[in-house]
Amino acid sequence: MITEIVNNYEKFIMNIGELIEVSGYRNDYLAKKLGLSNVNFSAKKNRKSFSLEELKKLASIIDNEDVSDFWLMQEMEARKDDDTISHDELYKEMGWR
Repeated sequence: MITEIVNNYEKFIMNIGELIEVSGYRNDYLAKKLGLSNVNFSAKKNRKSFSLEELKKLASIIDNEDVSDFWLMQEMEARKDDDTISHDELYKEMGWR
């Protein structure tokens, strides 16, 4: 479980630029909300070097349906090669038939 938390945090950091883009918010707006200059915000975004407090505040601002959809697509893409079973196989394994 802890490994999954760390992996999700890493994914969040590695995708922060795309998440901001997908959110529809402009960099200057987000910079102002975080109390940063536009230049400082851009540098932190490019370097992926936001502090934990900045990330928490940023996440609460950009959290919307578009970001959730993007995150879900990232998850689905990451799991596309996972083994799966058919609906019929599930029923058989669970003894539902």
